Amino acid sequence: MTTYYYVLASQKFLIEEEPLAEVLKERTRHYQEQEKEIDFWFVKDPAFLNLALLQEVKAKCPQPSAAVISTNKQFIEWLKLRLEFVLTGEFVADSVSEAIA
Repeated sequence: MTTYYYVLASQKFLIEEEPLAEVLKERTRHYQEQEKEIDFWFVKDPAFLNLALLQEVKAKCPQPSAAVISTNKQFIEWLKLRLEFVLTGEFVADSVSEAIA
């Protein structure tokens, strides 16, 4: 089991109102330069919100939602500071595909 951390907001906010694509592109470039494996994913309508213990979080977030999911807690904390108007949290899953599918 792996702990995944997330920032969550409406798709409109993350895609249209914030330069998130630019931030993630820069982060990807940095990882490639450092020869580090990508440990984050951008997901529309994330499946992890269907977990019973995250129903309250789902209710707080405007729909349709989107999320950045990562195994790197510090990256998610940095994104929270950068984006401000997002929800953050964590969940445990067997694999990332279980969280995003």
